[in-house]
Amino acid sequence: MTMETTSSTIHSDIRQLEPASLWNHFADLNGVPRPSKQEERVIEFMRTFGESLGLETIVDHVGNVIIRKPASPGMEDRLPVVMQSHLDMVCQKNADTDFDFDTQGIRMRVEDDWVLAEGTTLGADNGIGVAAIMAVLAASDIEHPPLEGLFTIDEETGMTGAQGLEGGVLQAQILLNLDTEDDDELTIGCAGGVNVTATGQYTPIDIPNGAIGFHLAVRGLQGGHSGMDIALGRGNANRIMNRLLWGASAEFGLSVVQIEGGGLRNAIPRESFAQVAVPADRADNFQAWFDRQSAVIRAEYVSTDPDLQMVAEPLSEVPDKMIPPALQKSLLGALYCVPDGIYRMSPSIPGLVQTSNNLARVMIKEGEFQVKNLTRSSVDSERADLATAIGALLELTGADIEAAGDYPGWQPEPDSAIVQLMSSLYQEMFGEPANVAACHAGLECGLLGAHYPQMQLISFGPNIRGAHSPDEKVQISSVQKFWRFLIETLQRIPAR
Repeated sequence: MTMETTSSTIHSDIRQLEPASLWNHFADLNGVPRPSKQEERVIEFMRTFGESLGLETIVDHVGNVIIRKPASPGMEDRLPVVMQSHLDMVCQKNADTDFDFDTQGIRMRVEDDWVLAEGTTLGADNGIGVAAIMAVLAASDIEHPPLEGLFTIDEETGMTGAQGLEGGVLQAQILLNLDTEDDDELTIGCAGGVNVTATGQYTPIDIPNGAIGFHLAVRGLQGGHSGMDIALGRGNANRIMNRLLWGASAEFGLSVVQIEGGGLRNAIPRESFAQVAVPADRADNFQAWFDRQSAVIRAEYVSTDPDLQMVAEPLSEVPDKMIPPALQKSLLGALYCVPDGIYRMSPSIPGLVQTSNNLARVMIKEGEFQVKNLTRSSVDSERADLATAIGALLELTGADIEAAGDYPGWQPEPDSAIVQLMSSLYQEMFGEPANVAACHAGLECGLLGAHYPQMQLISFGPNIRGAHSPDEKVQISSVQKFWRFLIETLQRIPAR
């Protein structure tokens, strides 16, 4: 869908919100499919946007889009600023939602003070930031210093856009990253990350005669961002499924046919599904045991995941093949031991998760298996150590291990001029101090700062809840607050 086809009749309730320019750009953007690593359409969308304004528009060798706008009259001597957000979005949907992220625009609706999508991720992460930059670039009534809009690609699955950005391309001395999710927070540091993947092959064997097949499901978990939400103690569907399978294997001789759990590395897994076989003479006892264990686990997660469901349903036909018992034992055992969630809290910054791991994806079927993790830490050496430990554990299953997509953390500089300016401005505008802090998410500022070591960096944004899950929503009043803060910040940028 193009800007031309997203007319005012599409999402008319969204387009009537204030500030109108921001919300209209967001509606246009959400009409363009933009999964990570499939950004060709949204790159062209941004190129067309910049050129339609008569502004200098560059698409670099990896696909990042840079749009330059001269300073407002009388502000030519101010420090140049780059506003930065990423174009791609996390594509997650509920199992019962019929939606194709490759071809469809996001279906949005307004509910009280929130904008959300219908059974899918909303793309407010980081689409609201993109729309805010577009609104500033398109405006004729906003005073501002020399500006650049930097729209990076593939932030969610590798940060390859930020990695590929070359030094010397940007002219700015201050970077405003518009990619955080609490409107009272000024983020000045973040964690780095690395993807740890285990892959292997096996030869399926015949299921013994006299077995009954079951379909197991773990669903209804809240999920969320595997960095920002990792400290909330929410359930991981892969962990819960593995717990059930391990226990039933020891108790009933359960055989695993296949497992399909989780999805993207940066999303806490919400669902996991498995097919298993149980000896017929133990099937009734297995069902009763499964129900008891499910009740125990639901009680453990009643506060964080009240809608958690665990279901075991007999299959009409018994599958033909299963995983070899020795591999099943080693895989389930290794998965039981893979760290998931908080690994270490920061000893120097109260309340900050220093190191974590997300057991993001477990796939075992048809002779192949794959386990995906995202390991994060604000301490590079500790991140590397945990990634090595996870790889060494999974390697015991005979898997091949790959650690890839490593990106650095962002070290805080609380005394920088932009941090001091925006902290003071926040107090002035809203009558309370901002929360100036580091976060456990992976922001592009670490990579961008490596390319531009003299640049001052800060990140902020509106309230977004449920990012990386189909529960994602953005608060309308918070977007209005964020917009006012952004505009006032641009007007207060000091002289060179």
